[in-house]
Amino acid sequence: TSVPGKMVLDEQFIQKCREAFNTFDQDGSGTIDTPEMKQLLEAIGEAPSEEELFRFMADVDEDGTGEIEFAEFLRAFEKQRGGAQELEDELDTIDAFVALGGEPDKTSFIDTARLVSVVKDEFGMTIKIERLIEELDKDKDGKLNYHEFAALFA
Repeated sequence: TSVPGKMVLDEQFIQKCREAFNTFDQDGSGTIDTPEMKQLLEAIGEAPSEEELFRFMADVDEDGTGEIEFAEFLRAFEKQRGGAQELEDELDTIDAFVALGGEPDKTSFIDTARLVSVVKDEFGMTIKIERLIEELDKDKDGKLNYHEFAALFA
């Protein structure tokens, strides 16, 4: 978590970026080119169009070499803190989904009764969770899929 208004990436996120960067820097040059960048962004959950990728590369490649060094890569995430925050939020949502009995690949369901129990009993919250669940559980099966669950945080 970060202080609002400060552009600070947390250590875990930097480490994930470093691992991804190193994985896609296939020739070990310390830089990644456009095709490698596309693979890297896809690996961390982004799906850039060609135009977005071009813009991202142009924006990030501060020295105009056509390749991105790790420092440039991290600065881009600081500049686009919203995008990095979205990724962190998504990872947090997946963690919560898994903690309630879902699968990390988002293919399963969580039981709404378990969710109500956690919110009321474990967290002692008084929000009208049943009403929220009623709105989200479109097929009224007493289970939430990942997208229904994630809508709680939208």
